[in-house]
Amino acid sequence: MNQEQVRIPQATAKRLPLYYRFLKNLHSSGKQRVSSAELSEAVKVDSATIRRDFSYFGALGKKGYGYNVNYLLSFFRKTLDQDELTKVALIGVGNLGTAFLHYNFLKNNNTKIELAFDVDENKVGSEIGNVPVYHMAEIETRLQEENVTVAILTVPAPAAQSITDRLIQADIKGILNFTPARLNVPSTIRIHHIDLAVELQSLVYFLKHYPVTAE
Repeated sequence: MNQEQVRIPQATAKRLPLYYRFLKNLHSSGKQRVSSAELSEAVKVDSATIRRDFSYFGALGKKGYGYNVNYLLSFFRKTLDQDELTKVALIGVGNLGTAFLHYNFLKNNNTKIELAFDVDENKVGSEIGNVPVYHMAEIETRLQEENVTVAILTVPAPAAQSITDRLIQADIKGILNFTPARLNVPSTIRIHHIDLAVELQSLVYFLKHYPVTAE
């Protein structure tokens, strides 16, 4: 995110890409303005939270008018550095990693998996989803040569920490961890843990104990 922007709460920062995606859809449909209530219905965030999120950036809309879609889209594109490409490395080309390579964040303008790593000789030297696959032994060299600072980790859990240590040595600054391992990293490294099994268990628990009722 643009360093010149005022520091905002992390919860707000996590919602900004969601707002941006919806605004892109609105713009594509030709809509010129949108109210916080319409935004709320689309992104499933209450109107008060949306207004509070937007207030951190100053006067983005007008009372009684709502928000100008083109202006908001332009503003959040700049705020989220959408015009600046961030190269991403994928570590571990198993089933999940392969799915990421084929998807490769096609709807995002600013993130792209540029290279992948694995130890499987049947995959090393090939391209999957037009992304070259290199051997794990080349991690430090390749990442520094390509100036990659973000990595997606989809390796077996027992190998996650040792590979993370190597990523840090290769100057990786952000890691999206899809393994169940809870990794130890310096305070200078940003790491987001996404454990699909835990998320699924959480969903089932909420379904059982907090049933959704029709309004």
